[in-house]
Amino acid sequence: MWFVRAYYRFVIIAILLVAIVAVCAPIEMRFAMRPFTYTSIADVPTAEVAIVPGASVLNGKPSPVLSARADTAIELFESGKVSKILVTGDNGQLNYDEVTPVRRYLTEAGIPADDIFLDHAGFDTYSSMYRAIAVFHAESAIIVTQDFHLPRALYIARHLGMTAYGVVAEGGGSPLDYLREVPASDKALFDLLAHRIPEFLGAPFPLTGSGTSTWY
Repeated sequence: MWFVRAYYRFVIIAILLVAIVAVCAPIEMRFAMRPFTYTSIADVPTAEVAIVPGASVLNGKPSPVLSARADTAIELFESGKVSKILVTGDNGQLNYDEVTPVRRYLTEAGIPADDIFLDHAGFDTYSSMYRAIAVFHAESAIIVTQDFHLPRALYIARHLGMTAYGVVAEGGGSPLDYLREVPASDKALFDLLAHRIPEFLGAPFPLTGSGTSTWY
């Protein structure tokens, strides 16, 4: 029956097209964000703030991936590339906190308390970048994260209107890390197209104030 064969052919073609579009999203982001991505701190332009996206915490301390992001932010601060550090991550439950361990890590490294801002509601990369603008009034930023994640974070930030650059932090980079970027990048595109507003915004905490007001 020709119409049955035609129907299945149409379904197969549609699935293939969707798969191609899905895989192309992170590739397009990587190529588009290449001019704003740096591996050398000396080369990156100056900005207001370094943004440290959240990652897993192990026994109350930053995981190797997260500590590498924090180390890069420390280098940016000490080199004068930024004057503030914004740590953003998931603190939606009392027993899970991605930001406070990084704050301790930064203070132990000698970063002044007033210059460390915490975003407890950075539940995903889109929310983190959106809130950096809406809540912390960041106009320019250097995002510090691993190579697999940086193009998506930069793409979101710049399409939301921030003058954003990126520095690649050490660590990560397994095939699974890059594979996860396919659905994550597709979701990011959908969020941007839908102009999604994060569920939690709250009172503003401009970077011109003291970061300690955001700690609790």
